[in-house]
Amino acid sequence: MDENTENIEEYTEDIENTESYDSDGIDVLPENVEIIGVRFKKSGKVYYFDPCGEKYSVGDNVIVKTARGLEYGTCSGCNKTVNSREIVLPLRPVVRLANADDEARHEANVASENEALRICAEKIEEHNLDMKLVDVEYTFDNNKLLFYFTSDGRVDFRDLVKDLAGVFKTRIELRQIGIRDETKLVGGLGVCGRPFCCSSFLTDFSQVSIKMAKEQNLSLNSAKISGACGKLMCCLKYEHEVYLEEIKKTPKIDSAVTTPDGTGIVVESNPLAGLVKVKLDGEQNSVIRVYSRDDLNKPSYPKADENREPVAEKLEESKIEIQASLESELKEAEKPKEKEKPKEKEKEKDSAAEKKAEKDGPKKQFHRRKSGKFSPKNGKFENGEANKQNKNVNSRGAQKPQKHHRQERRPAPKEKK
Repeated sequence: MDENTENIEEYTEDIENTESYDSDGIDVLPENVEIIGVRFKKSGKVYYFDPCGEKYSVGDNVIVKTARGLEYGTCSGCNKTVNSREIVLPLRPVVRLANADDEARHEANVASENEALRICAEKIEEHNLDMKLVDVEYTFDNNKLLFYFTSDGRVDFRDLVKDLAGVFKTRIELRQIGIRDETKLVGGLGVCGRPFCCSSFLTDFSQVSIKMAKEQNLSLNSAKISGACGKLMCCLKYEHEVYLEEIKKTPKIDSAVTTPDGTGIVVESNPLAGLVKVKLDGEQNSVIRVYSRDDLNKPSYPKADENREPVAEKLEESKIEIQASLESELKEAEKPKEKEKPKEKEKEKDSAAEKKAEKDGPKKQFHRRKSGKFSPKNGKFENGEANKQNKNVNSRGAQKPQKHHRQERRPAPKEKK
């Protein structure tokens, strides 16, 4: 075979092994992708990986490839096919199902984490740092050691990292976490007697506000609606959507309603049960009665009168009348106005000129009498006319301020004795 034919065969094989491309050379993603869910901690977030054609069941321990290297995790979701738009591609692959050696290595890492936690706590005391150590985590291949801590402010732990790197001979990473993350890692029991929701089944922290407690008619005492972390309890979010739907159907407090026994004012409501307490009008002893919200505000509509005129015809007649009135107004506006009498126009001009003269004042009146420009050097106008201005008037025609000379005060003559 020639060299050219061999190169052509290799080129065709490479094309078959590559992914599919469209006519413009853009990579075409598949519509459906097979995935499995993997969780690295008991109540941690679920991450999706590519099973690479293998079948895994829930509870299987697997070794996957991540950005930090190889990691040991547990399968929390078996193989399923989803649309490629629902996930972020490309997915990282699952390397293999964990064997006995992987299990032993994982147990050794967990045992060494306890020792690392003790050593790091001693180093923090030596450096007198304002930080609280929460948890330690080894990567599966021991390339990195992560320390999780909490602190009220920013901490300079550069010297601490150098000491830890000298002790453990591996890459050290310190991560500052919040108080809710600390509670999730440590765990505990809530006021209900059950384990914390965040450490048992919650994967993400949802936003909780005091408004949710108000809508559920709970006490606004912070000690009763706050969890062990000091924040509002996550369980306030569970029934919030149901409360919103039921509140829309229930009349508000202090609103006037109509009951089978008469009108009254809502005093208290229970949206989930659909019950409302109403204080009836005209009751002598102010009796409060309980009603179902379905029995309130049911107006009785009168039956349609057969002899009445239809409403649609009345509307059409009113529209025609309005349109006719508008057309008549437009025609009147388009008509030319009659010419005004010349005498009236002259009178208006004279009155306008008088008003303008009053506004102009002496300045403009003076310049109207004189022609040409005034030169202050010669005291004459450019056309040769003498300047006949009054001495009390300046070149601009304004009145000059008059000077008042002071009179000398002479002492009074002394009387002769």
